[in-house]
Amino acid sequence: MSTFENLPKRVLNSLTSVQVNPFFLTLGVSLFIMAAHNRTFWSRLAEVFPDDPFLVVLFGTAIFAAQTFLLFLLTPRWLQRPVLALLLVLGAVSSFYQDTLGTTVDRDMVQNAVTTTVTESKHLITLPFVFHVALLGVLPALAVLLVPLRRAGMVRAFALWTGSLVLFLGLFAGSVLLDAKNLMGAGREHQEVISAIQPFTPARAIYRYAAMMLRKPTVTAPLGTDAAPGPFLAAADKPVLLVIWAGETARAQNFGLNGYERDTTPELRTRDVVNFTDVTSCGTATATSLPCMFSHLTREEYSYDAGLAHENLVDVLTHAGFKVEWWDNNTGDKNIADRITSGFMHDRADPAYCGRGECIDGIFLDLIREKAASITQNTALVLHQIGSHGPSYFMRYPQDKAVFAPACATPEVAKCTAEELRNAYDNTILYTDSVLAASIDILQGQDNVLPVMFYVSDHGESLGENGLYLHGAPWFMAPEQQIKVPMVIWMADRFQTAMGIKNACLTAQANQPISHDNMFSTILGLVDVTTEVRDPALDLAGPCRGSQG
Repeated sequence: MSTFENLPKRVLNSLTSVQVNPFFLTLGVSLFIMAAHNRTFWSRLAEVFPDDPFLVVLFGTAIFAAQTFLLFLLTPRWLQRPVLALLLVLGAVSSFYQDTLGTTVDRDMVQNAVTTTVTESKHLITLPFVFHVALLGVLPALAVLLVPLRRAGMVRAFALWTGSLVLFLGLFAGSVLLDAKNLMGAGREHQEVISAIQPFTPARAIYRYAAMMLRKPTVTAPLGTDAAPGPFLAAADKPVLLVIWAGETARAQNFGLNGYERDTTPELRTRDVVNFTDVTSCGTATATSLPCMFSHLTREEYSYDAGLAHENLVDVLTHAGFKVEWWDNNTGDKNIADRITSGFMHDRADPAYCGRGECIDGIFLDLIREKAASITQNTALVLHQIGSHGPSYFMRYPQDKAVFAPACATPEVAKCTAEELRNAYDNTILYTDSVLAASIDILQGQDNVLPVMFYVSDHGESLGENGLYLHGAPWFMAPEQQIKVPMVIWMADRFQTAMGIKNACLTAQANQPISHDNMFSTILGLVDVTTEVRDPALDLAGPCRGSQG
């Protein structure tokens, strides 16, 4: 047997032949985590104190002491090995995405990970990820589990454990007191540094998510049960067909109608749409933004629990007599459609749109055509896109929409050049433009309905600016690329006539700052649904009713 064939056995023998003091095992793991899992933390800390390496060392020492104190606190005797091993793997997983994509693993990001699909998540499991986690997480964790420990008696072990807590608590306090003003000020003012600490930032996020999900289930309170057709809707001679596109990951900066240097929206430009140029999202990830968009609550009022505690826009439309359906080409409706008809587009498995294992958004077009042809009552179709969701942008559009080249063709976006990444992303926007335009044409051709279309993206996307990729940054540090989104309204001429509302009035408001907060009331205003929960201050459409513009 060769030397290389004997290597695993030799490594195992060396691990099990030397006994380690439990104190030094925890201390060694803490040092390893600070060195191997905290590259982003050290980088951000150096940016905070660029001209004072002493403060960098002092702040880092304080964090190391606090971390080691927590490690000792969480690992008394028999808990030591499993807790340390788990934290090593967790830190390796989180640090990979933080170091390569700039991703902060907070509670919302944990929620995104838990609620995503296998199809979507597989794009994030790459060979570099596997190598990173194996080298800096799994192997150290195995070493922790296998190395023999030289245990002391219960009384002495307890004394050593207590002494370790006192030692590192004292080191933390001493480090802070040496320059409390600068260190505490940096901790308060630079949350991006604190949020980069591994592995306790993701561990805390997991705890917060678990606590949120384990709380007593919320009873959903009725909302807008007084909703009814207003005079224009009641007098309409044909049913209204409202199509709501819940866009995905489209950022306003790359939307041609917003003045982007590339015309990524040539089709919408010819469709007489109202384009809103300054729209802010409710969050930076689908799990937060999507339910917030459909809620009557503002961004400041919205929370996961508050969202579940009330019915939402689709329910209010139902109370007003609309038949409402939710169709999804993404990761689900996030409980928005709990009380209405819903379905997934991949169940239709149309080979024209689902040839690569995932469906592109063109699959919605036949659905719109089918539904529109058979409508006999006021109807709302909510279509949840896959849109521009990364990192596999190249899978979101067909080849005939690969106009911008060369395009990044790998989910490892950090390996692509900035131009390749921008090209792939812009191709996704170009394809969304063509799908929206095609849906307008279908609606325009259906004489049996009064059609109106509302499109808004749930959040934006970072494409490498300032080292950030994808989305999901905490709101306090989210760049504009992740929170500025496109929003478009299209109304058929016959809809405008029947509803007493004109494009020109909406266009007059198109450049004012608005947000997802406006969506709930504006949609109700568009289709003339009267209800006490429609907020006139947030309704862009209601004041235009009866306008002659």
